[in-house]
Amino acid sequence: MKSIQAPQSVVMIRPHHFCSNPDTRDDNAFQTLSNRSADATSEAALAEFDQAVIDLRNAGIKVHVFDDHTTKTPDSVFPNNWFSTHAGGHVAIYPMFAQNRRLERRMDVIEMLKAEYRVQDVIDYSGLEADNLALEGTGAMVLDHMGRIAYTVKSNRADPVILERFCTHFNFEPIAFEAKDAQGRDVYHTNVLMGIGTNYALICLDMIVDAERRRTVASRLEESGCEVIDLTHDQIGEFAGNAIELTGHKRRLALSSRALTSLRPDQLAIIEKSAEPLPLSVPTIETAGGSVRCMIAGIHLTRRSA
Repeated sequence: MKSIQAPQSVVMIRPHHFCSNPDTRDDNAFQTLSNRSADATSEAALAEFDQAVIDLRNAGIKVHVFDDHTTKTPDSVFPNNWFSTHAGGHVAIYPMFAQNRRLERRMDVIEMLKAEYRVQDVIDYSGLEADNLALEGTGAMVLDHMGRIAYTVKSNRADPVILERFCTHFNFEPIAFEAKDAQGRDVYHTNVLMGIGTNYALICLDMIVDAERRRTVASRLEESGCEVIDLTHDQIGEFAGNAIELTGHKRRLALSSRALTSLRPDQLAIIEKSAEPLPLSVPTIETAGGSVRCMIAGIHLTRRSA
């Protein structure tokens, strides 16, 4: 049941002052404004987060929760953008595009990883923010840990120079492409249009602008052993691509409740051949432009012996 693609442990950040980040609305078409007060929105997000943690733990997934009490980090609930972990004991820290998102990085998370897991090195790219460069972790990149490919939508959140450096350091092949939504708007993060499991991949191929690149992406996913589930634009709008496969008592695909509802029976049948869907209800958090995948930073490290 173990899979290099589906971690058994995750990090999540509990947000005490959640809101839709005003500094990222210009290029995140998935963001919407809540019609509730700031306090009501924050309380609803906190309740959704807590229930999501309960559901994940009940599924046998180890969840490390860190509280965030600052009012200056509205997107802190999405930690996968500022760090990632990798088999062999490697950790990456990333430069962020929006200035208020740079405040999300916290060393207590990194120190926990060092204390509880085998960490060999930490490569920190965040200093490149001084040059206005960004590579927002596993939001900007969707990583195929089996095929060693970093699928990346070209955007201001994914600088090509840092992408090349990351791929050299962490032994991934970069496959970058342009992607647009049904209205012709640029896609800001790769993980809203695709997610890779052990035996399947969720992706809206139609959002990849170049036809030849589209065929390449589909072909490389199949070469990695993934059955391609081609999502529609409407399903992407329901966050069906923003999912992450995890390992608990059994292999699970964590995704939002609305994402699960949007999937067709034939698409679910492909997933259920190797993973059971684990729906999490996070409608308030989704107003910030991200869903379940964005909330979860997978730990691809070996746990230290007790």
